[in-house]
Amino acid sequence: MSGGHLIASFLEMMSAERGAAANTIEAYRRDLAHYAGFVAAQGQTLLTSTRGTVTAWLDDLNTEGLSAASSARRLSAVRQFHKFLCADGLRGDDPTRIVASPKARRALPKVLSVAEVDRLLALAEAEASTPASAQQQASAQRLYVLLEMLYATGLRVSELVSLRRAAVMRDSAFITVTGKGNKDRVVPMNDRARDAVRAWVATLEPGLFLFPAKGEDGHLSRQVFARDLKALAARAGISSARVAPHVLRHAFASHLLAGGADLRVVQMLLGHADISTTQIYTHVLDEKLRNLVESHHPLAEG
Repeated sequence: MSGGHLIASFLEMMSAERGAAANTIEAYRRDLAHYAGFVAAQGQTLLTSTRGTVTAWLDDLNTEGLSAASSARRLSAVRQFHKFLCADGLRGDDPTRIVASPKARRALPKVLSVAEVDRLLALAEAEASTPASAQQQASAQRLYVLLEMLYATGLRVSELVSLRRAAVMRDSAFITVTGKGNKDRVVPMNDRARDAVRAWVATLEPGLFLFPAKGEDGHLSRQVFARDLKALAARAGISSARVAPHVLRHAFASHLLAGGADLRVVQMLLGHADISTTQIYTHVLDEKLRNLVESHHPLAEG
């Protein structure tokens, strides 16, 4: 049976037995035709192609500039096709069985420089100290406290806005945070953040949350914080597209690592259950090591 007939039989099965949509069938047809053409160019057939042929085809897709997601989708079609051939007894082996799917590299987090964070904090502090209406003064002071705490602790924005007052009043040098999976962790706060929190709490009426609001949740929403932060960034001359609450969390982690902190310590502070999640920040360590070698290696160019 020719390659074209094999593909036609597979597509017929997908339509009749699995009820695949017309668009899906057409996508499979294109993907398998491309794969079959590559196999033929290697002097093989769809019944004799090897694992090496499949990996070479994936390498070719990568060379063509196809994204990892698109390559993975094409490989999925080829996997199903070869399973079909095996199930029908047309092949005794599946060359795709141990071929790994292409994976997109996880995007590096957006990170502000230390100078940019300093600029945000300085402006927030100045605005919090500038005389204004009671409402404007409270909003400015709240934003300043939020920024100081976020950069000092690396909390998730949801953890920060919902922080209970009792978490910081027992011992203001540390805060107890309930993170994902209802797991508690203790996070230290620096002097600046502690002073900002003390001054903020002194302005509040008795209540449960550190950042109270009139909404259903009883505390400040993530969206309001994000809006206020972007507006502050614009006033500080920093593109608002580069600034969001989670960007300050990334800055906290990246700046700690750049300063020599241990990756496991940063994992604990961020509340990551798995070290692999924290390893997204290792690009900071790579840069630090490269600079170290370039600065101290005896053969490095001066």
